[in-house]
Amino acid sequence: MERLATLEDLPTEYVEALTAKNLVPLWPSLRDVLPPYTPKPRTQATAWKYQDIRPLLMQAGELTPIEKAERRVLVLANPGHTLDNMRATSIMYLGMQLLLPGEWAPSHRHVPNAVRLIVEGNGAYTSVDGEKCEMERGDLILTPSGMWHEHSHDGDSEVVWLDVLDLPLVYYSETSYVEEGEKVKGEHESNPKIYGPGLVATENFQRNDTIEYPILRYPWVDTKKSLESIAAGKDVDMVQVTYVNPETGQDAQKIIGFSAIMLRPNEVLRLPRRSCAIIFHIIEGDVVVDADDVRHELIASDTSCAPCFANITLTNQNDTPAFIFVADESPFQKKLGLYSERPRTDV
Repeated sequence: MERLATLEDLPTEYVEALTAKNLVPLWPSLRDVLPPYTPKPRTQATAWKYQDIRPLLMQAGELTPIEKAERRVLVLANPGHTLDNMRATSIMYLGMQLLLPGEWAPSHRHVPNAVRLIVEGNGAYTSVDGEKCEMERGDLILTPSGMWHEHSHDGDSEVVWLDVLDLPLVYYSETSYVEEGEKVKGEHESNPKIYGPGLVATENFQRNDTIEYPILRYPWVDTKKSLESIAAGKDVDMVQVTYVNPETGQDAQKIIGFSAIMLRPNEVLRLPRRSCAIIFHIIEGDVVVDADDVRHELIASDTSCAPCFANITLTNQNDTPAFIFVADESPFQKKLGLYSERPRTDV
């Protein structure tokens, strides 16, 4: 495409006259906001190693009592968005949250949708609208928009989980706020057995138009069992399950999609180029994540992200299976008609 004129091509007094009237010429920025053929993401391929995070998170537990923090979290920020923006991708926020024995993170509800992926520890639970959701490693717990929730710890060791929120999108739309509530103990246990595990093989995933939240806790034991069942059955190119609402068949939440991948021993998995940024969190195993020319060697509890339309390859380096939790922006993009896939460019 032809090069367009820049601000420097315009007389200074003309630019100053525009500025005085709160006006901006489009053409100097047109190629930035509408780049030819492929977006120019600010999201950078980035990794956060748990061995780096954990000591600093434990130190935060010593430095700041829960009463002074409300939520004791270290944000996994992407340098492409600048660290003060607290974004992992354009619409996904990530944070590692610590709850110590005997602590209570006070009840509140907020506009952003959130999930918790438990990284380590036991004995804690999240209460969501009165439903008690036990926290075990690998469990996924939903706290959808507008639902009262709190975190309590009756155990004797540290509990850490990965928060995933659509906070950047909600904040950008100027609709973000929180309300404080009273402490409420979980009144009834989460019972996903009424519906089954709330998982579906990704290749069979279909949607309809109703949104509810019949399952708030997706136990890792069920997810892992589903993945192993798929791997042991028919020959499939990718062993993956999607976390869904079993009453509707839709994504478990409205904006961000969640799934889990099993890499078979020594498997190399080449993903299609997708229009959405993707988060990878290793639950079990050692995995190499290649995103274009950036390589991250990850172990259990490490997290990484890849920008839109990256050539992503996942490699299991061991003779045992590896398990990966995945979060991506595809539900949001599909609702707006923005989602697409393209052939890889590294073939």
